[in-house]
Amino acid sequence: MSAATFDADVLVVGLGPVGAAMAALLARRGVTTIAIDKDTEIYPLPRAVHFDHEIMRLFQQLGVAEAVARHTRPVPAYEFRSADGTLLMQLDPQPETPFGWASGYMFHQPGLEQALRDRLAALPAADVRLGWRLTSFAQDGVGVAAEVIGPDGAATIRARYLVGCDGASSRVREAIGGGLSDYQFDEPWLVVDVAALPGARLPEVNLQLCDPARPTSGVLSGPGRHRWEFMLLPGETPETVLEPGFIEGLLARWDCGPLQIQRRAVYRFHGLVANRWRLSRVLLAGDSAHQTPPFAGQGMCSGLRDAANLAWKLEAVLRGQAEANLLDTYQPEREPHVRTLIELAIGMGRVVCMLDPAAAAARDRDMLARRRTGEPSLPPPRPAPFASGCILAGTAGAGALFSQPICGVAGDRVRLDDVMGDGAWLISRRPTSCEGDMLACDLADGSLAPFRPAIEAWLHAHDAPAVLVRPDRYVFGTGTAASLAAAWAGALGRAPERSERRREA
Repeated sequence: MSAATFDADVLVVGLGPVGAAMAALLARRGVTTIAIDKDTEIYPLPRAVHFDHEIMRLFQQLGVAEAVARHTRPVPAYEFRSADGTLLMQLDPQPETPFGWASGYMFHQPGLEQALRDRLAALPAADVRLGWRLTSFAQDGVGVAAEVIGPDGAATIRARYLVGCDGASSRVREAIGGGLSDYQFDEPWLVVDVAALPGARLPEVNLQLCDPARPTSGVLSGPGRHRWEFMLLPGETPETVLEPGFIEGLLARWDCGPLQIQRRAVYRFHGLVANRWRLSRVLLAGDSAHQTPPFAGQGMCSGLRDAANLAWKLEAVLRGQAEANLLDTYQPEREPHVRTLIELAIGMGRVVCMLDPAAAAARDRDMLARRRTGEPSLPPPRPAPFASGCILAGTAGAGALFSQPICGVAGDRVRLDDVMGDGAWLISRRPTSCEGDMLACDLADGSLAPFRPAIEAWLHAHDAPAVLVRPDRYVFGTGTAASLAAAWAGALGRAPERSERRREA
């Protein structure tokens, strides 16, 4: 397959939130991208309902944060209560985090997906093809030939790389092999999404009702919407619990007034991770690579982190700025992060899913005792920094998400990422001559003036003269500017060059 035969640099299979974000991240940087999806329309009903500050920061990078925000509301308190309503544990939201956004948002997925599709439609390097289905693919040393069926019949799409974002039953994952690692957590739940009608009184918190008679979750969705999840009990079948009368009986306990049921479905909540995320020029992202129970609200978030991690690496390789083995750092960075969140979600699920009354009573006593002493009842909610991958291991802050200071006041707020722009950043305390393909600046830079105190505080806390921040806003490492530039070039697999982008003061 010659370069002249390529239809695009990257073929993205699947156009849910992860595939759309992946395609947009690539196309906005001029990487030619074809994105296909077997459906011709966005799925019109809610699925995911929560994303966090890191994902809103990604939407900021894509230029869709404002459009997405119209379909969100701030995450409320997250309560765990016993069958009699006793508060066992409460997680309180942060209205602002060090990363430029609130700790979390509840949202309506169709609106979010439309914002991403609209962004894609505005990018000349993106080619969206709806109603196209992948049937097979073959790859060689230079690219991938994908066989697809579209509205006009069979066709072949040739790309340098293929990214499978095609969901839990991924055809791409099946084709590259490797199998799945199974956490052996498999619980059937009834999911009911509702919209409020005039006079409705929806709950104002996210809730896990730890009731052995019927473990139940109730969480906010987008504006005017709510979701309940009811664990199926032994002997119950999907057919039985999907009956309207059965669902009305479950909702009656909540006395919410008039509601419109928009979706009801039975899902199996489980934890799965693909053993292989890459086979040469074919990679996986999102549910294709991992699936998590919903208790921590991190399923879609994890997939979108995949997109942010992989997109800049693909761009660097395709532009000749990095060797292809940079892509080998994708799974080692993302898999431990994903597994931490799956294990957190399973830990939450095991707290909730107790059906034995005696065991549930013991759990309640333990959680109340922990609450009195301030001891956490669950594992830490945030994964540890990357331990390996494209980082300067052993330096302070390496592998952690870099902060995003804000200047200004509400209504006229400017965030660091908007000022610094795309690509890698090398921020140092003092002017220096360094080498590397990145934006290099120091704290005397006039454009950094509003953020200088926060960046100085970060550098001081990490005892660092300079920091190198990757394009996905994770810290590559800290040290002197010259040593960081040289280490960055080495991590990308190329010799240092005097090609840094300098910001004019």
